[in-house]
Amino acid sequence: MQRRTFQQFLSAAALLSPVLGHTQSRQVLRAGDQKGGLRALLDAAGELKNLPYDIQWTEFPAAAPLAEALNADAVDFGPIGDAPLLFTLAAGSRVKAFAANRSDAYGTAVLVAPNSPLKDASSLKGKSVATNRGSIGHFVTLKALASVGLKPDDIHLRFLAPPDAKLALTQGSVDAWATWEPYTALAETGGHARVLVNGRGLSTGLSFLAATDTALRDKRAALKDIHQRLVRAQTWANQHIADYSASLARTIGIPADAARLQFERRQTRWQPIDTQVVADQQRTADFYQEVGLVKQRLDVRETFDTGFPITA
Repeated sequence: MQRRTFQQFLSAAALLSPVLGHTQSRQVLRAGDQKGGLRALLDAAGELKNLPYDIQWTEFPAAAPLAEALNADAVDFGPIGDAPLLFTLAAGSRVKAFAANRSDAYGTAVLVAPNSPLKDASSLKGKSVATNRGSIGHFVTLKALASVGLKPDDIHLRFLAPPDAKLALTQGSVDAWATWEPYTALAETGGHARVLVNGRGLSTGLSFLAATDTALRDKRAALKDIHQRLVRAQTWANQHIADYSASLARTIGIPADAARLQFERRQTRWQPIDTQVVADQQRTADFYQEVGLVKQRLDVRETFDTGFPITA
């Protein structure tokens, strides 16, 4: 995406994303979001009330444009999966992960049409797969190939955003689509696709909140507060599945059955950035280097800010 176009997109998105409780004197936390996930969770749990700062929301369809916005200092923080975070860090982005959660990786999957003759990962050889470059879908595709002795060159990757990838699959111009929730649940419940390979055993299920170095320095208190609110909101949502799923469906405009399916099977839990998280992230980085997507070894310890303990 050209820079001018990208900046125009951000300006338009900001206008569509109202600042909550705006006053001139209060600090503004510029939040990036993917498919309304953070905002829907906080709103449903009542955690957007009594904020000591304002939030300006900008929504992105996937991690790649959100990472670009972080790198351009157009947002302060946002949710990003383990693989796309590594991809943008390897490209020199000045961001760090300051919070982590782990989910069941089933919904990070390679999908095929319901009537596709493909049966398993080995049947992907010679086929075309659509996904976002550097996304968790891209990562799971490569891991699935490696699990059956195939190499990246054994398939034809087409790098497309989720809406375009879904269209390509339904129109038959690609054989498979590698994606993540809620797109997987949407495709399944809508009868557009079935899971060929799921992410269990392939993906760590890790996702992060990443922030710019500037925000970590200048808006640290606000980032700590929003982190704790998200931890509390997740606990509430896990205890009120029906209420949260209905709220999520309304907020992001998807059917209620898809919203509930993706939420129930993810079983997301926030956790400290501990030695296991760092070790899992290092293995993901090393795999990216093995398959040639990252040219040099990345020491992931330098990509975390561990000064955000969970106290909620």
